[in-house]
Amino acid sequence: MPKFQRHVFICINEREDSDSRGCCLHAGGVEVAAAFKKKLYEAGFKRIVRPNKAGCLDQCAHGVAVVVYPDNVWYGHVGVDDVDEIISEHLVHGRPVERLIIPDEELTGIDPLAAPSF
Repeated sequence: MPKFQRHVFICINEREDSDSRGCCLHAGGVEVAAAFKKKLYEAGFKRIVRPNKAGCLDQCAHGVAVVVYPDNVWYGHVGVDDVDEIISEHLVHGRPVERLIIPDEELTGIDPLAAPSF
């Protein structure tokens, strides 16, 4: 079997209701993951692009977080209604959906200048 060309990771992590950042599960992560699975299959991407349910992507404040690899494009506040656009624009035509991109400076994570080199 050939390797997948891309992976689409969709956060479905659940946090406590008291967490001020919210969580992707309660923001609709499961529904977004199901939509990606269904619509990628319908678009003929089976075994080409793999939708993956993910645990915490550490982007809780950005609603349902989705990351496309190896493109390293991070999307935030993704809803079921955005899935078709991500597939048609980004995965088919290679044009990331700008309105959904989480800007690098807003991504939660390790400071690249402080990250260890391997």
